[in-house]
Amino acid sequence: MGRLGWLRAAVLGANDGILSTAGLLLGVAAAHAGRTPLVVAGIAGMVAGAASMAAGEYVSVSSQADSEEADLRKERQELATDAAGEHAELASIYVGRGLTPALAEQVATQLTAKDALAAHALDELGISERGRARPLQAALASALSFGCGALLPVLVAMFWPMGLMIPAIGVLSLAALATLGAIAAGAGGASVSVGALRVTVLGLLAMALTFGIGEAVGRLDH
Repeated sequence: MGRLGWLRAAVLGANDGILSTAGLLLGVAAAHAGRTPLVVAGIAGMVAGAASMAAGEYVSVSSQADSEEADLRKERQELATDAAGEHAELASIYVGRGLTPALAEQVATQLTAKDALAAHALDELGISERGRARPLQAALASALSFGCGALLPVLVAMFWPMGLMIPAIGVLSLAALATLGAIAAGAGGASVSVGALRVTVLGLLAMALTFGIGEAVGRLDH
């Protein structure tokens, strides 16, 4: 749970970096562009995508952090003005989870004595210190992972022979997506094969779409 925020952002960022940059390059390559336009498009897409991912993740997680802070502020005020009512509410939560009223009262009393706000934040609001929203951490993880993911198709565009550019971008990017999907699924305890297959199929569809559009535009231009 403590790694959930940055791990989610990192996985999504790397996935988007590979897929969006590869799709962009396939579209440009399908329009019969040379190496220089390909490299320029890839680098521009990598930089713009990383910046966009960081900004979007920061705004999104900041909104979550603001919401959590507002809930905690309200809970802090309620504890100050109605401590008995809040204590009874906490005990009722434990009763709802299966404790006897007497045991629930003891648990509520001991947790309140240690840190009343932390007890209410966790059991009433579902907010824990390990799972708190961290906007800057999520933004940096997202931007760095996007850049790392996007670097693969950009390097292919820079150094791979032009005659094999399109299949190389497609195959290597799909292999990277499958690996990332497998790693993400394994880290979360899910099926590795399902995770890899899911991201590979969706990536293939996205790349096929951009390739088809680029090819159609290239034919119109010629």
